[in-house]
Amino acid sequence: MRSTRRRTWALLATAAVVAGLLTPVAVSAANRAGSSAVPVAPEPEPAGAECRTSVEGSRVVAYCHNPYPSTDLVQLHTECARWWDVDADGGPVAVQPGRTVKLEDRCWKEVGSAWVSHSVS
Repeated sequence: MRSTRRRTWALLATAAVVAGLLTPVAVSAANRAGSSAVPVAPEPEPAGAECRTSVEGSRVVAYCHNPYPSTDLVQLHTECARWWDVDADGGPVAVQPGRTVKLEDRCWKEVGSAWVSHSVS
């Protein structure tokens, strides 16, 4: 009787060790198999106008060209260098597909910085 019990415990212990060693392999294989079934999100279409901004003295000029099929709303923002000079945010301008627009603004004295914001519709 004793040898049968020992054999049974030895077989159970061996089975537990083998199951413990094979579980990570099975989980990894399941993850690899499941990852191909998940649909991949589509790449967003490129959009938005390309803008070139130049500063000359107290004037800011930005040319924005939209090569994409969607309309882009662009807005020129000007920050003046002097504390007493009023910073300005121009109104949004729609840039239609294949079109170029010119945005202008100025400060009384020097321009601190200027940039264009986009809102693709």
